[in-house]
Amino acid sequence: MLTAQDIMTKEVITISGSATVAEAVKLMKEKALRALIVEPRSDRDPYGIITETDIVYKVAAFGHDPKTMKVFEIMTKPCITISPNLGVEYVARLFANTKTRRAPVIENGLKGIISISDILKKSNFVEQPGQLFLDDRIDAARVDARAICEEKGKTSPECAAAWDVLEELQALSSDQRKQK
Repeated sequence: MLTAQDIMTKEVITISGSATVAEAVKLMKEKALRALIVEPRSDRDPYGIITETDIVYKVAAFGHDPKTMKVFEIMTKPCITISPNLGVEYVARLFANTKTRRAPVIENGLKGIISISDILKKSNFVEQPGQLFLDDRIDAARVDARAICEEKGKTSPECAAAWDVLEELQALSSDQRKQK
C-alpha cells in the first residue's frame, strides 16, 4: 500500500507567521502555490497553514491591507498534519472527513506536504482499488482519531468526526462477526 511519504511533495515552501499577507501572496505567485506552511515559533509550537482561500476570504473580501495584515492573523493553526507512514486511503478519508485539501507531513519536523492533487495524480487507487483488512483499518482509525484530538482538541468537530469513522468501522466489524 502506498503511504503519504510515497506521494507527498518533498520541497515545501514555508513562511513565518510574522510575515505580511502581501509577502505570502508574492511567494505563492512566484512558486505557483496554493498554500504555504507556516513555520512553528518553537519546537513545541504546532505548524500552521495559509491558503489562497484564507487570503481571498479573510483579506480581499473585506478590503484589508495585505501589506499590513500578518499571516498569523488569518492562517489555520494548528493545522491537520499527516504521518509519513499513513496509507493514502487514510489520508484521503481524513481529508474527506475534515474538508481538508492539503496538509504538512510531519515526523520529527517537516518532511513534505500532501494534497488531494497528489492523491489523484500520484497514487494507484485507480489501478489497485482495494480495502485494507478491517482490523488494520480500525487500528489506523484509532491512531488517527487520537492524533487529531490531541492536535485539534477533544471537543473539536474534527475530533468528533475522527471518532465517528472509528465507530463506523467497529460496527461494520461487529456485523461481519455476527454474520459468521
